[in-house]
Amino acid sequence: MLRAYWRRVRRIGISHLTEAAMDEMEEELKCPVCGSFYREPIILPCSHNICLACARNILVQTPDAESPQSSRASGSGVSDYDYLDLDKMSLYSEADSGYGSYGGFVSAPTTPCQKSPNGVRVFPPSVPQPPPQQHLLPQPGSLPPIPRNSCITCPQCHRSLILDDRGLRGFPKNRVLEGVVDRYQQSKAAALKCQLCEKSPKEATVMCEQCDVFYCDPCRLRCHPPRGPLAKHRLVPPAQGRISRRASPRKISTCTEHELENLSMYCVQCKTPVCYQCLEEGKHGTHEVKALGAMWKLHKGQLSQALNGLSDRATEAKEFLVQLRNMVQHIQENGVEFEACLVAQCDALIDALNRRKAQLLSRVNKEHEHKLKVVRDQISHCTVKLRQTTGLMEYCLEVIKENDPSGFLQISDALIRRVHMTEGQWGKGTLTPRMTSDFDLTLDSGPLLQTIHQLDFVQMKVPAAPMLQLEECCTQNNSATLSWKQPPLSTIVVDGYILELDDGNGGPFREVYVGTETICTVDGLHFNSTYKSRVKAFNASGVGQYSKTLIMQTSEIAWFTFDPASAHPDIILSNDNLTVTCNSYDDRVVMGNSAFSRGVHYWEMTIDRYDNHPDPAFGIARGDVLKDVMLGKDDKAWAMYVDNNRSWFMHNNSHTNRTDGGISKGTTIGVLLDFSRGILIFLINDEQQGPVAFEGLEGVYYPAISINRNVQVTLHTGLPIPDFYTPGEADPTGSVC
Repeated sequence: MLRAYWRRVRRIGISHLTEAAMDEMEEELKCPVCGSFYREPIILPCSHNICLACARNILVQTPDAESPQSSRASGSGVSDYDYLDLDKMSLYSEADSGYGSYGGFVSAPTTPCQKSPNGVRVFPPSVPQPPPQQHLLPQPGSLPPIPRNSCITCPQCHRSLILDDRGLRGFPKNRVLEGVVDRYQQSKAAALKCQLCEKSPKEATVMCEQCDVFYCDPCRLRCHPPRGPLAKHRLVPPAQGRISRRASPRKISTCTEHELENLSMYCVQCKTPVCYQCLEEGKHGTHEVKALGAMWKLHKGQLSQALNGLSDRATEAKEFLVQLRNMVQHIQENGVEFEACLVAQCDALIDALNRRKAQLLSRVNKEHEHKLKVVRDQISHCTVKLRQTTGLMEYCLEVIKENDPSGFLQISDALIRRVHMTEGQWGKGTLTPRMTSDFDLTLDSGPLLQTIHQLDFVQMKVPAAPMLQLEECCTQNNSATLSWKQPPLSTIVVDGYILELDDGNGGPFREVYVGTETICTVDGLHFNSTYKSRVKAFNASGVGQYSKTLIMQTSEIAWFTFDPASAHPDIILSNDNLTVTCNSYDDRVVMGNSAFSRGVHYWEMTIDRYDNHPDPAFGIARGDVLKDVMLGKDDKAWAMYVDNNRSWFMHNNSHTNRTDGGISKGTTIGVLLDFSRGILIFLINDEQQGPVAFEGLEGVYYPAISINRNVQVTLHTGLPIPDFYTPGEADPTGSVC
């Protein structure tokens, strides 16, 4: 399986990590505390990794009153322990970049604390203190003593763990991760960076072989001063330090419980490698164990299989990202197009408003000119009349000054009449303006302003093609149920849907539903027929595209019951509308709830009760058959009526083909309707009764019977065609072959 995975990896072109893939992997290789590449990583019980030095830095000591038993095993969980409280004190050691002396706790540092990328606090001393004389410095690579009741909190999942007497040595080392980090760093040709810079790491200038840390000059002077115990450390150039890292031999994995024993077995229950002594003396003695090599191959195969699925998801994610990037381009293009369309539409509205403005201004100018003309004409008329009146008045005054009585009297009457006539010309209305100065025009801009304020985006596109819900589409008997929905990302408003079906025989489509619902059941289809269906959506902008065409097959065999809705009121139905009788002595008609117009159909009726030798009728009928007479009396039914001795065929009250053989209680009446030949055949107790009853049948017919109160019949449907009958074959005499 592992080989198959790598073959697949090579096939898709990533047999070697690309620079981009390595950059993406880099986050997996960095410690969550220091933010640098893992150095001597250990595996916590929660499966997360942490640098050994960083683990010592975040150790805290639990209070005595709350400390658990000293016999607690390494890696056991502490319930309800707040990791924030555990971080109030931090232990720092010389092995971690020369931060200070071993074995002490800092409770209230006076110097600012440093924070790792995930916020875990580390307190470097402002002035390095020499170690007490009674403490011996540990050798490089060894662990300092761990105080009792020490606790460590995972910086990722925040699970708190109490350490036992073994301290951090109780946690296994992640040699695989360490090897991956080494290979990753070897593949990087760029300049080595300082591992202690908080932001924008500078280029490293030296590496301490004892601390195994790369320093820039400021960090070396601050964190690795050349005095005290650090003066004995050997500083080398970064390139030489990289070579020494590569050349360091890989240590053989040994048991954390028994340091002299190599790991050789795998405990299935604990899911951890164990040594031989663990099986003999340790807690794994009763556990199921397997060979380390076999489990190594098994887990590699499982990881490879998991990678196959993850690779598929990654491929899908890449394709999805390509799709999203294409969407970005399409959105930009559509945005530019839509913006241009919006500007064009607004410009068109502005042009229309300007044209209307010009028309209204023209009307105002006409009204203005009309008013001026009327007023000016009135001014001219009044001016002429006033001059005439003034002249008459002056003339009259001069006449009055004359002292000749006889001469005055000769013209006085005429002057008096002229004065009265002139005064009458200045009568009512003469001194009233013919035109007002106000303009009786008011521009009603309110509706337009309201329309402008309401101007907003409406759906400018027709709806997308609906998607048929195949899991909800089905056929039952001669009915078809279809369900659909709009595409998930479609935001286009839909006013309704149009569902179309063909005729079940390859004919043209026709509309069977128009409305807002997204599910529709179509009844009355042909049995044993193949229908094509499709649906489309519409809104105010138009009709959208059709959905994909769905092909549906109706039932080959008809299942139906008697129809209480179309039955005569005297009919009594029971047994889920399969059993029928009547409360009248007269014949009453009841039909089935399914209609036939195509195919070959066969159903039977059993006589449950037969009293006083009535003559029930069995056959087919149109939907508008008479319900209060014997079946076959009108031209809407084709039937066989039968008593206890013989039977007749009847249509439109015409009786034909009297045949011996009657019915009794328990008799079975069969009706066979074959549209391929257009014939109707009757059977009594599985034997054909007489010749072919009727021929040339076309159209839509319902199963039907007529009975009175002396008969009770039970219907049986969904039956196969009788063995003796072969559709489409008949002899010249009319009997079925």
